[in-house]
Amino acid sequence: MSERKRIPELDVKRVAELAKLALTPEEEARMEKELKAILSYFAMLDEVDVEGIEPLFNPHEGQAWLREDEPGQPLEREQALADAPDRHLDFFRAPSPIREVRKKQ
Repeated sequence: MSERKRIPELDVKRVAELAKLALTPEEEARMEKELKAILSYFAMLDEVDVEGIEPLFNPHEGQAWLREDEPGQPLEREQALADAPDRHLDFFRAPSPIREVRKKQ
């Protein structure tokens, strides 16, 4: 594996932190091994000769797989808020991103 494909242990810890995962040292080692295996597959793709092949934007060029946008009936307020984990009056309540950032500082 080339040097640029190496995953230092610190990167595995960073990915786990971003994914909000608490990994044991054994799990970190396993994840590092699995990530290296994944990157080795990408390294094989780097070896494929694609000279003269135009890149595709979409493998299904010319085909629209999405339905047309059509207006429908909106949800009633109570139906929309029925599964809200936290609400205040007729609104969804969410944690303040600013307070969350300040807590971590």
